Amino acid sequence: MEHLANFRFRKGVSLQKMTPGARREMRQGLLFISPWIIGFLAFTVIPMIATLIFSFLNIKITDGVTNPVAWVGLDNYRTLFKDNQVWDLPELRATWTQEIEGEKVFNPQVKMSPPGSLWVTIIFGLYALPVGIIVPLVLALLMNNKNLIGRNIFRSLFYMPYIIPFVAAVFLWGGMLNPETGWINRALMLLGVPKASVPQWANDVFWVYPTYVIMGIWGIGNAMLIMLAGLQNVPTELYDAAKVDGASYWQSFWKVTFPMISPVIFYNLILSIVGLFQYFLVPLVVNQGTGRPAGATNFYNLYLYKTFFLYQNMSYGSTLACVLFLVILFVTVILFATAKKWVYYAGESR
Repeated sequence: MEHLANFRFRKGVSLQKMTPGARREMRQGLLFISPWIIGFLAFTVIPMIATLIFSFLNIKITDGVTNPVAWVGLDNYRTLFKDNQVWDLPELRATWTQEIEGEKVFNPQVKMSPPGSLWVTIIFGLYALPVGIIVPLVLALLMNNKNLIGRNIFRSLFYMPYIIPFVAAVFLWGGMLNPETGWINRALMLLGVPKASVPQWANDVFWVYPTYVIMGIWGIGNAMLIMLAGLQNVPTELYDAAKVDGASYWQSFWKVTFPMISPVIFYNLILSIVGLFQYFLVPLVVNQGTGRPAGATNFYNLYLYKTFFLYQNMSYGSTLACVLFLVILFVTVILFATAKKWVYYAGESR
């Protein structure tokens, strides 16, 4: 396959000018990758094109009967940008709490409109993204310490939760964080915390995001290993030079370690942001996709799912999917544009 690997389509080069051996190897290469090409076209490209087309149509299933398909142009997009379930700003704490004997508690008498699903996703990201980047990095630094006894065992232990099916892990954490029967609250009460003061976890609007973050930490083993691989690729000569110059540990970290592993951090950041906008499984399982408490778990992707499969509004669901794609694309482009300022690639000319 050497000819195929070295072949470049450029001005003045055509298939007719290729040697018979090169054309034969190209046909063989295309034959071998044809299953992937067919799968990519069938399960990625065609569904994406269909989703875009559906967003300009009016396809809705009501009681098992499909309404007549009609071209509605940009009506679905106009509806989306007026949809309170997407854009509404979250309410302030004072609008839904009341103070009783010096403690702020939930006021069931106040009827508040839930925050929009896009804002829910963004606010949760302010909790989850820093934890999803910093904690794996700290663990990787610990696991990279040559003086740590049994570090290979610890690496395996940190990675093992990642291979457990995520639904099973969510059910497990749901049991542990149960406000009434979970062993975490029981342990807090044994330590002297009054029963009325223990966290309600996923049932409390102010504890639900930390609860989801705790569940997410359970599966950071993969990100930790990626960080660890980046750390082990840092040339030791740079640390030796920094030590000779009298650099402290933190100076070595910021001037040597961080720049050298910045591409790995950037990679994890991109994956984390894409995963954030597609956050779905945990609120569906833990809070049954209801959006409780007070609409704090009505994530954008969950709203998209309910629009498709619960309300069976295929066209509006497709519109939500297209806008989600554009939002992720926009954020990714911004990250790549700003990466030139802080991501360092060894050997790159600047």
